[in-house]
Amino acid sequence: MKSALVSIIGRPSTGKSSLMNALCGQKIAIISPSPQTTRNAVRGIYTDHRGQLLFIDTPGYHNSQKRFNLHLQQIALEGIQDSDLILYVTDAVRQPGEEEQCILKLLKASAVPKIAVINKCDLPRARPKAAESAAAEALGDIPAVHTSAVTRSGLTELLDTLFAMAPEGEPLYPQDYYTDQPPEFRAAEIIREQVINRVSQELPHAVYVEIADMEADETAGKLWIRGFIYVEKESQKGIIVGKRGTMIQAVRRSSQKELARIFPYSIQLDLRVKVQPKWRKNEQVVDRILNYR
Repeated sequence: MKSALVSIIGRPSTGKSSLMNALCGQKIAIISPSPQTTRNAVRGIYTDHRGQLLFIDTPGYHNSQKRFNLHLQQIALEGIQDSDLILYVTDAVRQPGEEEQCILKLLKASAVPKIAVINKCDLPRARPKAAESAAAEALGDIPAVHTSAVTRSGLTELLDTLFAMAPEGEPLYPQDYYTDQPPEFRAAEIIREQVINRVSQELPHAVYVEIADMEADETAGKLWIRGFIYVEKESQKGIIVGKRGTMIQAVRRSSQKELARIFPYSIQLDLRVKVQPKWRKNEQVVDRILNYR
């Protein structure tokens, strides 16, 4: 049997979360067009007759000295250090930039075996060979797999490559597990996804969600969830609440729909919006959010 901890590393918006969801066959990490949606090391589990792969979807590596971004960088660095294998995910459409070079420098310094994943190969402007050549120039002769998380092309080859490179070991989780994230974390992430996909510009980065209560009634088949959406300014609160509460009601309805797909209950969701000024500069708040797993 094979068993491996596989860290997924790449710059923002390369499709890392979509790739992990596609590999595990379940929605584990939330998806958004907004860069740096992933803030935590989100874990997904794939198991078959060959063994088990525990994927760690790390935040996109963004070259910034802001305090919050430094915390996100540290999570990505820990992923590089602690894994058995590294999936270096690069975008077949975008040109390599400064952030790509920073990531390649970090990966080059690591002795952990690596696989280059050239993602988004289904898009018309994709140039997978150029992306593969750039990875090979920096990291040497490592396996490279062309993939699309959307069409699922290349995923079988990628899994075959991972199991071929994985060390021998026993599974860490039962076969039917696809994540070990606690229910409160998953609920908070689903709600945050529904918020950030409805707002624009800087606001997605100013939002975090905490679950105050979760209570299940097995007999009635209902799950009650009470959550708080935090922003940094009163004006942002007004945007999320919306005129006559239209936005927050839309968020509540769509969140209930998504939550019903992962929890086997009828979802009863109560959401409130609160202001936490400059929370991204508050070490206690940031530490609580990034360790909310």
